[in-house]
Amino acid sequence: MAQFKYGSSTPSEVLSDLAAKNNVSVLDKDFQVFLDANDDLANLRDDFLIPKKATSPGVECNDKDQNESCVYFCGNSLGLQPKSAQQDTKKVLQNWELNSIECHKVGYLPAIDCDNHARDGMAKIVGCHRDEVVIMNGLTVNLHLLMVSFYQPTQSRHKILIEEHAFPSDYYVVRSQIQQRGFDPDTSMLLLKPRKGEEIFRMKDVLEVIEKEGDSIALVMLPGVQYFTGQVFDMETITCTAHAKGCYVGFDLAHAVGNIELDLHDWDVDFACWCTYKYLNSGPGNLGGAFVHKKFDDTKLPKFLGWWGHRESTRFEMSNDLDFASGVESYRLSNPPPLLVACVLASLKVFDKTSIRKLREKSFLLTGYFEFLLKHYFSKQLGSTKPSVEILTPTNFNERGCQLSLRFSCSLLEVSSKLKKQGMIFDTRQPNVMRVSPVPLYNTFHDVYQFIQALRKALSS
Repeated sequence: MAQFKYGSSTPSEVLSDLAAKNNVSVLDKDFQVFLDANDDLANLRDDFLIPKKATSPGVECNDKDQNESCVYFCGNSLGLQPKSAQQDTKKVLQNWELNSIECHKVGYLPAIDCDNHARDGMAKIVGCHRDEVVIMNGLTVNLHLLMVSFYQPTQSRHKILIEEHAFPSDYYVVRSQIQQRGFDPDTSMLLLKPRKGEEIFRMKDVLEVIEKEGDSIALVMLPGVQYFTGQVFDMETITCTAHAKGCYVGFDLAHAVGNIELDLHDWDVDFACWCTYKYLNSGPGNLGGAFVHKKFDDTKLPKFLGWWGHRESTRFEMSNDLDFASGVESYRLSNPPPLLVACVLASLKVFDKTSIRKLREKSFLLTGYFEFLLKHYFSKQLGSTKPSVEILTPTNFNERGCQLSLRFSCSLLEVSSKLKKQGMIFDTRQPNVMRVSPVPLYNTFHDVYQFIQALRKALSS
């Protein structure tokens, strides 16, 4: 969306200016039509299968609505299916059928090196060199594997810094890694907390904790984007501050990859892991990604070993000589599954048609338009008894991605039920937060407009 580049202005300011130049109001139905008509990335939606009201569970629709699409704002939990995924996986199955054992070496996505086909596209998305990234395993498995190397506790430096309400799998990984090394999680887990009465972490406070506790911190392990609030962490500054105190730094990028701009190599991040089924649209439970900085290529770090981490040139000599690849490649354990790789590649092919910067330019207005309408229609009014909506996610665009986390003054269960019947798809997190994510790859400004109208209807009753 080249004509809508973000800079020092807020999304609200840019939207208001665009509306005024076209003699409409941001609230007008015609404005969302204008925004979609001028969206340079609108054609990317055609690369995805959009769920229909007629086949989506819980949606109430009559005969004339059967072919209408749902409004899908759940890409922060599970991305939509790329249209080419079914064709590409079928080609993998046909290769197996036609070439049997030789499918390891010939045909579409030969099994021996199929995962390598995804490395260039993944490196582009996370901002690193090709040989710093691999796809393998699941996110939690990869976190465990990399923490074997990057959590090296001593009696004086044994703490892991993690946010207080981290995603449960990260919490479990950290706790079990500490226990496995013979330390007490109650004293070795350093829980980062927002200020009392606040939901968002102040980056000043994060850096102060690292400065104050850094000599006892072995590893800083934080999210790129916090899953509950949608807050973006300043990964570059955190990394620089932690390195100055002698700490290793790793990030869980599950909610960041494919969502915000990343530059892992230049930020000097030590390691990172992510799943590929949220903003990367590879399908439920698909392979995760892992990054290890090139500076560790020739460093003898402790790690768990597997056959596939062996150097490719000598892997099939079967000698059991420890001739392992350097860097992140040495962390691979088992031969990769071509069926799963095909789904990852189906999405990466769509990303290759654009860039994360262009997607962010669209997201600036797409999420900004959503925020503008939410605040206009549902802000808490003094003395009013009407239901209101509070946005927990930071207003500053550089501190958020696609996701807005919403807290309602009325029953979330009741609101959710009414919205789902109208074909709105989103997710909720206990105790009372709805997460909605307009994804620039496939969501439209019309989607946002529809959701707001559905919410107005739900809250009016």
